[in-house]
Amino acid sequence: MTARIYQRPKNAMQSGRHRVGQWTLEFEPTEAQRADPLMGWAGSGDTKRQVRLSFPDLDAAKAYAEKQGIAFRVTPGHERTLKIQAYADNFK
Repeated sequence: MTARIYQRPKNAMQSGRHRVGQWTLEFEPTEAQRADPLMGWAGSGDTKRQVRLSFPDLDAAKAYAEKQGIAFRVTPGHERTLKIQAYADNFK
């Protein structure tokens, strides 16, 4: 049972920064998805794929995984860079 801890990316439809600093723990898939013969939907018997836990910071996520005995890997988040530009720079 392996989990991945990552920082939530900003949604493309979101202009604010609400819940961007949260960290998420989700389990790695243990079996491949397969098509359902009746409906054709992709699915598997792995119920851990449905579990997604949110934490306020990275230390809390690591502490939870270590306390529960879950092996984990941390995926670093993207640093947000702010490019300060004046409107007049569009016409240079």
